[in-house]
Amino acid sequence: MKLALIGFGQAGGKIVDKFLEYEQRTGQDVVRCPIAVNSATVDLQGLERVPEENRVLIGQSRVKGHGVGADNELGAEVAEADLDEIQAAIDRVPVHEVDAFLVVAGLGGGTGSGGAPVLAKHLEHVYEEPVFGLGVLPAADEGGIYTLNAARSFRTFVREVDNLLVFDNDAWRSAGESMAEGYDAINEEIVTRFGVLFGAGEAETGDEVAESVVDSSEIINTLDGGGISTVGYASEPVERSDHDGFLSRLAGGSGGSDCDAVDTTNRITSLVRKAALGRLTLPCDVDGAEKTLLVAGGPPEHLDRKGIERGRKWLEEETGSMEVRGGDYPLPGSDSVAGVVLFSGVHQVPRVKELQKVAIEAQDNIEEIRTESEDNLQSLVHEGAEEIAPLY
Repeated sequence: MKLALIGFGQAGGKIVDKFLEYEQRTGQDVVRCPIAVNSATVDLQGLERVPEENRVLIGQSRVKGHGVGADNELGAEVAEADLDEIQAAIDRVPVHEVDAFLVVAGLGGGTGSGGAPVLAKHLEHVYEEPVFGLGVLPAADEGGIYTLNAARSFRTFVREVDNLLVFDNDAWRSAGESMAEGYDAINEEIVTRFGVLFGAGEAETGDEVAESVVDSSEIINTLDGGGISTVGYASEPVERSDHDGFLSRLAGGSGGSDCDAVDTTNRITSLVRKAALGRLTLPCDVDGAEKTLLVAGGPPEHLDRKGIERGRKWLEEETGSMEVRGGDYPLPGSDSVAGVVLFSGVHQVPRVKELQKVAIEAQDNIEEIRTESEDNLQSLVHEGAEEIAPLY
């Protein structure tokens, strides 16, 4: 699947940067013309892989490159005011080559949580391609203003995109980690899961061909019902073979002593269960999910149609949905087999209910929260009084 990938705000930009690193590491070719948008000059300068010409600084007339100080209303305003500048970068995207837009943002800060929904609405209006969001929820210990921003942004973002894929930091931060270590590990988890998911169906000429193809239309059809989605993932190292592949599988080959057919089937089935029942990007009850997609990725000789079919039927039983798709994603250079399960249109999500409650309660002390945001912004402006080097 080919993506026009746009990171909005600090977290969004870092995740896009991580996606590009992941592609270099794995040899994938999913992202087309990556873009990073921010109101803080220093955050854009800190990116390593997003091309400089695709780093868009917004809000210069309002915040002078210092960021919006966790004020997501201001983040929305500067995004709306500078849509033309963002569009100028998007105009360089070869849209005829992409299957969808993916707007990535942390929902707790100011620029991403405020601006990402504004951009998504604009993209939906201008382009025919589907627009998906990837929203990262802040951990509970990051502070009340970030939780409130997430509550407000979540409600708007999910309305403006064709589907909102969610990653909840609160479920992934490990005890004893520094903030930087925690976020770097989380970003790696994000790109691993979504890298396998969106990489499916991208076999080039001469590559191994999947037994049961998962292409971009399968992913889009799974997501097109709207609402929110969560992703499960599990992997297991395997020994690679140099002589087996798709032709061997068509001929009924099992990989010989290196890759027993029964073991291969059981491994795939087990990985599907682990992915679905383990730690999801957004913890929830998957019973009642409207649509589900299973992707098994790894060395071709370790992928098995029977295992995928068994996993697909098990997912039908777990979700109660008959709309469960599945297929494999051959990765000849990989030394592990992975199972990725996308649950689209989930409803029983405790974290979302918590955010809704926060949004309601926040109306009682909205003035106090606004004062806190303004203080944060003024602090940033004063700290950044020394001239910051220009971005370009």
